[in-house]
Amino acid sequence: MKRKAKISLALGIIISITAFYFAFRNVPLNELLNYLSSINYFWLFPSVFVVFISFALRTFRWMIILEPACKISFWKAFHPMMIGFMLNCILPGRVGEVARPAILQKKENVPFSTGLATVVAERVFDSSIIIILFAVILASIDIDPQLSISFGEYNLNRETLVTISGNLFKLMIILIGGIILFSFSSIRQILKRTINKIPSLFSLKSVSLKNKIQKFCTSLICFVDNLSTGFSFIKYPQKICICIGLSFIIWGLSAFSFYIMALGCPGIRLSYLELFVVMIIICFFIALPSVPGFWGIWEAGGVFALSLFGIPAKEAAGFTLANHAIQIFPVIIAGVISAMLTGVNTLQILKERRNI
Repeated sequence: MKRKAKISLALGIIISITAFYFAFRNVPLNELLNYLSSINYFWLFPSVFVVFISFALRTFRWMIILEPACKISFWKAFHPMMIGFMLNCILPGRVGEVARPAILQKKENVPFSTGLATVVAERVFDSSIIIILFAVILASIDIDPQLSISFGEYNLNRETLVTISGNLFKLMIILIGGIILFSFSSIRQILKRTINKIPSLFSLKSVSLKNKIQKFCTSLICFVDNLSTGFSFIKYPQKICICIGLSFIIWGLSAFSFYIMALGCPGIRLSYLELFVVMIIICFFIALPSVPGFWGIWEAGGVFALSLFGIPAKEAAGFTLANHAIQIFPVIIAGVISAMLTGVNTLQILKERRNI
């Protein structure tokens, strides 16, 4: 494991342990265990079913994004996706985002940078939809504006959530603007001409150094071309509209799986929109570094979000912990099955990409 990965894992462990402490500090272990035993786990099955419907729709969306570069079948897209999500749950550094295009390169001969661009495009859709929905739903539900919850030296309240949402929205606008600019061939040509001029800056240096720089610039230009192929779906407004529609449905189903699970959890009597907010706040929390599987920060995000709606600590901690397990373990199992069916040696692929 590389030094960078070790540092990331160490930081994640520290953050996760701290988050676990703040999430469960007010909940005695025996009370938490009693609550977990009181949950009606019958609701686990429809909740997991809805989760996998959302993953099926994610697969269709990825196929649409990939189509200009490579047309692949549903299962050839589904298996790499599930393997990627599985790796995010069991390995540090979110290496699953790298594994998916690496598997696509190995199985379908799609350039790695092209596959990576499509994964980035997916994340842009997801982040944009989450931020938009969060801003809309937050304005339509009732949260006490005076409510303030302490996490160490930080106070989190409705105003904090609105500020975070606004800042993230600005970042998304900048990112989307950059991707749109990158899709124009004239912009890419300017970028490639600039890269081509770099070796001339080293004309007085040694020949070997200049050759190395020339080789690097050639590879960089190839990367730019492959990256642009991954974003080429932007040229098709119909595909963008379909992806936007699928993104809304995907996140709507994800929130619905939370709502279904809440039906079997005593004390969690929240509306669908309120649980939508809970899910989105958890998504914000799990953007932080953590141990594999987002343990700790998921629970801290869930307990904080549920407390905004007056849910006591015991019920909030119990529901969040149980729902986390239900959301993550089926994905791990599905990812392992996908790896077995495709014969993919995920660790070897990651080593080849020099990311672990």
